[in-house]
Amino acid sequence: MAFISSGYNPDKPMENRITDIGPQKYDKFYPPVIAKNKGKWLYHEIIKPGFLVHVAESGDEVYTVRCGGACVMSVTHIREICEIADKHCDGHLRFTTRNNIEFMVDDKSKVDPLIKDLESRKFDGGSFKFPIGGTGAGVTN
Repeated sequence: MAFISSGYNPDKPMENRITDIGPQKYDKFYPPVIAKNKGKWLYHEIIKPGFLVHVAESGDEVYTVRCGGACVMSVTHIREICEIADKHCDGHLRFTTRNNIEFMVDDKSKVDPLIKDLESRKFDGGSFKFPIGGTGAGVTN
């Protein structure tokens, strides 16, 4: 009786029932500064193509570096994206609806090392793996 050994009681089928076995709620994974200021953002500015700053009512700032992604990515490429997020962004990133990648940091001093790292990563043919841009009046993915 596999069910009985797992704690299932046929006399009380609703007892200890697991009902939510889907993905966890997305806001659990927000970067701390975004969770703290949710719904309290005053404005954002495009500093240069692919580089934005978002300012909250509290004065907190989030700097975003957007770079091109692809609709279909290899596991190796996604691991590299996660490595960059772990190294520069405390593990936080997001994908836009057009498959661009946004790396978010809470300190302006973290932006230049992130951009230099992204620009240093190229495919064997010489093209950028993570071309920065896709904001404002520019080409997006």
